[in-house]
Amino acid sequence: MSRPVAIITGAASGIGLALTRHLLSKDWLVVMADINTKLGTTAAAEFSDSVLFMPTDVSIYSQQAKLFSEAFAWGGNRLDFFAANAGIAGTTDFYEPKEELDETGIPKALDLTTLKVDMDAIVQGVWLFKHFARRNKGQKGGKVVITSSMAGLYPMESDPLYTAAKHALVGFTRATGARFHREGITVNCICPAFVITGLAPEDVLAKFPKEHITPMSTVLKAYDLFLEDPELSGQVVETSLDQLNFQHPPAFTSESNRWLATATKELWE
Repeated sequence: MSRPVAIITGAASGIGLALTRHLLSKDWLVVMADINTKLGTTAAAEFSDSVLFMPTDVSIYSQQAKLFSEAFAWGGNRLDFFAANAGIAGTTDFYEPKEELDETGIPKALDLTTLKVDMDAIVQGVWLFKHFARRNKGQKGGKVVITSSMAGLYPMESDPLYTAAKHALVGFTRATGARFHREGITVNCICPAFVITGLAPEDVLAKFPKEHITPMSTVLKAYDLFLEDPELSGQVVETSLDQLNFQHPPAFTSESNRWLATATKELWE
């Protein structure tokens, strides 16, 4: 039997690099994707031919499409797992009191790069993954784990665009999980608390209280949970300190709302 194949975005550092090492230790083939070519090339050089590194800006659809196409071919027409992990912190101050104005005195359009990377690119990645998972050589289907954030569960006043994107990923996971599960594709989501990654500036890390840092081992435990249990789909797990906490949708406030959220799918399918 051929070895399982994974695509990991944001694989050159942080969670993505740790996951790469973790999967390689379990005899996976891993396609590492990252926008940072230097870091990615250096990281991939540590590993054997079990790794393929592809420089990728996930916010550009054509680059993601090339990533999936080449990964599928490299893995022998097989793609088992997509870790939709690439992400960035906010790129602009939403509360900026002195906006840059155009010639008419109106604020110029807000830079939405954060939403493009943290939300749009994830959705496009899942869109591509399901295409190839349905065409796997042998058993069809596969697994997706999306990296959201604690900010996908709780409001982060300091970074509203990041918060919006990460909340969207939680909703996207819950909306797609059951539907895709019916054809052998699972979609789940992790919401890490503070983990040491490239998103945290060094000056922040230097003063961050150690008792509030979640170890990478907790995050990897969440990945293992979703990779090993084919019945889990549409689930959201918060990884905090040494704990995995399933976070469920709020209870319906009325039977009408329950019907609108669940039964109406039959009207649209």
